[in-house]
Amino acid sequence: MSLSCGLDEAAKHDVLTTIVVFGASGDLAKKKTYPALFHLYQQGLLPRRTRILGYARTQMEHDQFASRITSFFKRDQTTQSAIDGFLSLCGYVSGKYDVDDDFVRLREEIDRQEHAMHKRAEDERVHIYYLALPPSVFVSVGTQIRTNVYDGSCTNRVVIEKPFGHDLDSSRKLSKDIGALYAEDEIYRIDHYLGKEMVKNILALRFANVFYEAVWNRHYISNVQITFKEPFGTEGRGGYFDEFGIIRDVMQNHLLQVLSIVAMHQPQSLRSEDIRDRKTEVLRRILPIQLEDTLLGQYVGTKDASKPGYKDDDTVPKDSITPTFAQCVLHVDNDRWRGVPWVIKAGKALDEAKMVIRIQFKDMPNALFPSLARNELVLQVSPKEAVYIKTIVKEPGLSTNLAMSELDLSYHKRYQDIKIPDAYATLILDVLNGDHSNFVRSDELDEAWRIFTPLLHQIDRDQVIPLPYEYGSRGPKGVDEFATERAGYKLTAREYHWQPKPNTGKL
Repeated sequence: MSLSCGLDEAAKHDVLTTIVVFGASGDLAKKKTYPALFHLYQQGLLPRRTRILGYARTQMEHDQFASRITSFFKRDQTTQSAIDGFLSLCGYVSGKYDVDDDFVRLREEIDRQEHAMHKRAEDERVHIYYLALPPSVFVSVGTQIRTNVYDGSCTNRVVIEKPFGHDLDSSRKLSKDIGALYAEDEIYRIDHYLGKEMVKNILALRFANVFYEAVWNRHYISNVQITFKEPFGTEGRGGYFDEFGIIRDVMQNHLLQVLSIVAMHQPQSLRSEDIRDRKTEVLRRILPIQLEDTLLGQYVGTKDASKPGYKDDDTVPKDSITPTFAQCVLHVDNDRWRGVPWVIKAGKALDEAKMVIRIQFKDMPNALFPSLARNELVLQVSPKEAVYIKTIVKEPGLSTNLAMSELDLSYHKRYQDIKIPDAYATLILDVLNGDHSNFVRSDELDEAWRIFTPLLHQIDRDQVIPLPYEYGSRGPKGVDEFATERAGYKLTAREYHWQPKPNTGKL
């Protein structure tokens, strides 16, 4: 949120910057990291003197490396000259992740690139180490960087991808090991949901509009639902997913981070630490989740066999009881939210792709009109960003009938000329600017695992079998009743579906 790093814009743009992408030959780097860096390059948001070095075990010639990292660039509006210009900033070093000499070579290449960028004694320099790697090598690679690459004469920033541990104990050990190598302000734990446009918009929506913040409490809000849906299964990657399950993969990180932003008190300022202080305050007041407040599911194949079940994936053990769907009720035990249930739901192989935050308000007391339904404020994070309010109005005409309608801000209509950046591009820009606002602090991480670890351990210990649900359905039996009975959610009295209006090109 606070984009200033203590430099004016001209000075920031001339910072001599080296970005090292570890795991440069992997899927994450190819699909996310390099396309995000290219987007920043196209927008002129990389510092003028920037070099990007890839590092991985794979032996590759430059042409092979260039072909790989550009394979996911969006080429519909991309010129070859822009790609060539970006590639001129990129280099590649192959080496192992546990060999001192290989990391010494990497440091020598960084020094060589800095001299090629006309390094001066008075230059401010930044080294960014992006670990697009599995967590099993975080500490070994971090140790090699600290021993053989780290340059104490410049600013060093280390970006770490999730998962940050497997439970509370493993997370604390990882934090302790990484913390022994780097200061907390050098560490950027990336959760890409914090870079999504609508998630970043929550602060502005709440604290820049008096009519939202005035009712943002237990006196007016009945319940809050945060839902994440994917319309596809593990698609051959079930062996990886089976180690974690949907709770560790999505809920403990992405959805809990979103919840903390929706629920937090107003920060003292937009400085990163003030924001993260408020988020951590919320997490500390969330009670550990109980198994009885949890619904687990695992998808099975369709009746016509057109879509496979989770255990039909050859990489998944045939006796796996790993949940691919979970729905939990959480409670924030503070004066603002006491008594308000928070429902978080996530699942694979469901009926649609959607990430949505649904805030349902209480019934009108002593209503003059019979209520058709409760008011709801809905923030749709994906696939199309939107904010809409479900509200009751009189139907047009001579009747006095009431109807459910909406006040609708659909981003694809209102902001037709603005391209919303990818979340990774947004977050990498934050790293370049030294802004921690949208990254996870160690104490936030600790509290998040405290909330979920007892539940995860009970599921493992008791071998809780998830309920089956068909690929492409809304989830296991009882999913709607769960929200109604456990959280007091009221469905709209009559059938109502919000659909964004088609883009006519007219405002």
